Amino acid sequence: MSFIDHLEALRWHIIRAAIAVLVFALAAFLAKDFLFHDLILGPSRSDFWTYRMFCKLGQMLNAPALCMDKVGFVIQNRQMSGQLTMHISTSFIVGLVLGFPYLFWELWRFISPGLYPHERANSRGAVFFVSILFIFGLLFGYFIAAPMSINFLAGYVLDPTVENQFDLQSYLSTLTTMTLSCAFVFELPMVVFFLAKAGLITPEIMRLYRKHAIVVILVIAAIITPPDVSSQIIVTLPILLLYELSINIARVVRRKDVDRLNAQLAENHGQV
Repeated sequence: MSFIDHLEALRWHIIRAAIAVLVFALAAFLAKDFLFHDLILGPSRSDFWTYRMFCKLGQMLNAPALCMDKVGFVIQNRQMSGQLTMHISTSFIVGLVLGFPYLFWELWRFISPGLYPHERANSRGAVFFVSILFIFGLLFGYFIAAPMSINFLAGYVLDPTVENQFDLQSYLSTLTTMTLSCAFVFELPMVVFFLAKAGLITPEIMRLYRKHAIVVILVIAAIITPPDVSSQIIVTLPILLLYELSINIARVVRRKDVDRLNAQLAENHGQV
């Protein structure tokens, strides 16, 4: 294919991906009550699933402090067109999130024809694992990281006479940042997989620079979380586990590459 033909193929992949995002965004826009009342504003109410689970845990551990009877803030809108604008922008973000697996699949369909047969075989299942990790990260961010951060910020007061009245945009920004950041951070094992396949990283390098990686992970957790230690720890722990998992992934990738190389050498030696 010529360069123009590649651009034409890429254009149709982008068009199909954009249509999928628009379809999901339209569905989210029409499901306004569920989208905002049940999904987005869920962490702002004391009956949210995460808070109820923590309350049950507190009852088991005899720690009543884990129960949250009421939220310590009020969400308000101060702009005439604020709610309409937020409805449209949020629907588009939800469309991107729901359409992410299809987006990656279209990207993979464009890239995979340019790979060698063994590269395509070794990368089989990439779309599935990328989508699964994205969903796990999304759920972790929505049910764990975001509610803990919102709960901390809502309960932090300088003086009892000062009320927390958060703007709708500020609340949505915190929820979206925490949730999407966790979703993309959970892609670390797949990033390491492709880097290991390209020979750019090895398990020995990852073990050697483990201490440096911990510092970087702490910095990343501090950036994507509010300035409280509990939220930072909650985000840091799964990233550390993913880093250790990535070391094993890099080890498996190298072992398979070595086995394939040995098999090729044995085959060539037999032909000689």
